Amino acid sequence: MTAGEPRSDSRNSADQRSARPGNSPHATAVPAPQPASFASVDASPVAQNRRRVAYRDAHNHLQDVWLAPHLERVCAQLEALPIRAAVVNGTVDNDWSAVAELARRFSWVKPSYGVHPWLVGNRGTHWLEALKSLLKEDAAAGVGEIGLDRWILDSARPDDPRLAGLRRAPLEEQREVFTIQLQLAAAENRAVTIHCLDAWGMLTDVLANSPLPARGFLLHAYGGSSELADHFARHGAYFSFNGYFLGDRKERQREVFRTIPLDRLLVETDAPSMPLPQAWRTYKLPPTAHGQPVNHPANIEAVYAGLASLRGLPLEELAQIVDANFRRFFGYA
Repeated sequence: MTAGEPRSDSRNSADQRSARPGNSPHATAVPAPQPASFASVDASPVAQNRRRVAYRDAHNHLQDVWLAPHLERVCAQLEALPIRAAVVNGTVDNDWSAVAELARRFSWVKPSYGVHPWLVGNRGTHWLEALKSLLKEDAAAGVGEIGLDRWILDSARPDDPRLAGLRRAPLEEQREVFTIQLQLAAAENRAVTIHCLDAWGMLTDVLANSPLPARGFLLHAYGGSSELADHFARHGAYFSFNGYFLGDRKERQREVFRTIPLDRLLVETDAPSMPLPQAWRTYKLPPTAHGQPVNHPANIEAVYAGLASLRGLPLEELAQIVDANFRRFFGYA
């Protein structure tokens, strides 16, 4: 899920930010829009570049019930892109089996298991034993989505349908569950995916006082400041760019991602959450019964195109960079 702005479903949110230089002078693969009209740029070049690269989605929720009615078609469209790998993140112990089943069915699904901060209050009594058992079964599995979220406590509407039926755990309880999972990832040097929304001070403190995986950690849909991004990068952070940031009101997030070090960039959809602006949606799904937009995971293609434009890189060059970063962090070929 995302940060900065709440996601479109009941569990994910995440924001983070990044580090330094390196906008390339190379030709762009898609037209580089003016900031004021960035979201409304014609995304048709996405189709023109189709099949030139294999895509890697650093963060989605393919197991989500919002995608269930469309799952077979969605997976076929992903394979046609082609998708090389998609890290599918669990959010609480009762959806981990669905993540594991997807990983059994599709070789490109890379599972990650964790308790999301929105669902800390709904975790089962034996969640930690279940998590350890799943990780023991799969030496390559990641830990995530985990993290901290103050937004659900201080800013979310009491009647927000995405939070219906959830006990919103206090920040200290979130911190305890987050720290336990982070320590587990560090002990086994697993890829860990972190969500942070309006809790950057506490996140900084937890990371400074906890062991971290030697491979580093991922701040997904990073929505923090450039200064914090520099700090996190020095401690091993990777940062994933989300297509939601292509919107007109997301110039701040785009500015951050213009300066993230190229060797720390990843790309994600957070599908079915964080929908792209309409002009960038090359794949569409019907909204939920409550009218919530549903982000199609195959829009990873458009997210790559948007980030390539933002960084002034040919699509193929960006894909090579992301491919190397993905392999280094997640460890998947």
